[in-house]
Amino acid sequence: MGEEKSVMVVGIEDNQHSFYALEWTLDHFFTNYNSTNSPFKLVIVHAKPTPPSIIGLAGPGSVEILPAIEADLKKIATRVIEKAMETCNAKSVNDVVVEVVEGDARHVLCETVEKLHASILVVGCHGYGVIKRTVLGSVSDYCAHHAHCSVMIVKKPKIKS
Repeated sequence: MGEEKSVMVVGIEDNQHSFYALEWTLDHFFTNYNSTNSPFKLVIVHAKPTPPSIIGLAGPGSVEILPAIEADLKKIATRVIEKAMETCNAKSVNDVVVEVVEGDARHVLCETVEKLHASILVVGCHGYGVIKRTVLGSVSDYCAHHAHCSVMIVKKPKIKS
């Protein structure tokens, strides 16, 4: 009888920090195992923002641009998912579930962790300073405080010149 694997959720967005976190995770938790004896079930989640959240509180006329923004968000989501699958395939990690969930990344990731009873959530880190992090809000900070599992924040090393 097979033992149920722990679930590892990797949050991914359209930036180098997310893909670094995904590659790091694959290298450290998946590539040393064949697909049958990896300790985790891998679930990659991309949170697709809603068009109104992109526009914000725009004035009259903003409704006309919603379809164009939605189309762009769908293209971005498709590109992110394809790149994530290519990254997994390149590292021979084939047993992976990929999901696109509409909403704010902070809430999407915490809700996904809860829904799947995940053991660990992996997110990248932009390395914003205090001001930018305060204004933009940090997905990794939010998840570290609100996710009902361990949260691993993978930082891309700074290149020393």
